[in-house]
Amino acid sequence: MDLFEYQAKELFAAYGVPVLPGFVADTPQEARAAAERIGAQVVVKAQVKTGGRGKAGGVKLAADGQAAQAAAAAILGLDIKGHLVHRVLVTEASEIAAEFYVSYLVDRANRTFLAMASAEGGMEIEQLAGERPDALARVPIDPLTGVDAAMGARIADAARIPAAVRDQVVDVLVALWACFVGEDATLVEVNPLVVTPDGRVVALDGKVTLDSNAAFRRPGHAALQDRAAADPLEAAAQEKGLNYVKLDGQVGIIGNGAGLVMSTLDVVAYAGEAHGGVSPANFLDIGGGASAQVMADGLEIVLGDPAVRAVFVNVFGGITACDAVASGIVQALELLEARGEPVRMPLVVRLDGNNAEAGRQILTAAEHPLVQQVDTMDGAAERAAELAAQGV
Repeated sequence: MDLFEYQAKELFAAYGVPVLPGFVADTPQEARAAAERIGAQVVVKAQVKTGGRGKAGGVKLAADGQAAQAAAAAILGLDIKGHLVHRVLVTEASEIAAEFYVSYLVDRANRTFLAMASAEGGMEIEQLAGERPDALARVPIDPLTGVDAAMGARIADAARIPAAVRDQVVDVLVALWACFVGEDATLVEVNPLVVTPDGRVVALDGKVTLDSNAAFRRPGHAALQDRAAADPLEAAAQEKGLNYVKLDGQVGIIGNGAGLVMSTLDVVAYAGEAHGGVSPANFLDIGGGASAQVMADGLEIVLGDPAVRAVFVNVFGGITACDAVASGIVQALELLEARGEPVRMPLVVRLDGNNAEAGRQILTAAEHPLVQQVDTMDGAAERAAELAAQGV
């Protein structure tokens, strides 16, 4: 889960990373009140989870409350790379004597953590890494020892941080590591970490990505979710404990196991090329258990997408046998019928693996008019794409 800048800074402050005072505003009037509360020149910054805000007009200086109100009015409602601005951060402006870059992230390739830092911050880190790779220090972090003052000094020296502010940057690096670990983050980044003319080191911006897999032990993270931008179907699926991602196609996908579902997306997209560009409408992994309730919940979510014209249920029986899955499908259709939500579009079902033949017999005996069985994954994808194209 990516956080907004203001949320990242709130976390930073909680761990002792120095940030400038600021307030979130949802309206121009609130922005004016925030600026008057700060009582100095402010920056009004669009709160969206993407870069390039300044170039898009999403960051404006304001000398007083009236100017902050005008700036917020210009920024709120702005579309920045497909992200609509619903709120702004009004924060104290700062003179900048120097800009640095610091971050921690999960280094998946090397199965460890990585610190990245540079004395040349303020620019896109990808640009810096591409144009001047020597200016970006990369220091592996031992997860068992983490970042103490000694390791922080090693990172700062590798990044060529000036001696005059080295100790302050080391303190920031130690505090950022505490935030990274304490919040189960996969990324914490400050760009820029600035030096003010009076020699203070301040995190002027912040980016944090939290590991959603750790949500069970971080209940407070639920309050950080962006409800306004959340897809309603994804939110409903999350409440039901389903792994669902909304896509833009017409073929609803239900499968057991993330790898199988990903493969299903590929074969449906390929098959859809011959049927007017039909493509997958979602990713939905029902996991290892396919009870009637799980299948009903999955079908309810998939069918709740008005773009769906056909559903492809692709199951490879393993721990959960195909006959149990088939029984779950039949019962799910009955449950939806009883709820007054009968399925009105075709379901293409492919069963393979443990007890596949018994599962097929269960579906055949049920004689549901909308259920079609296909033995192979490619064949089922082709049929689902064809039916979806007919329903468009």
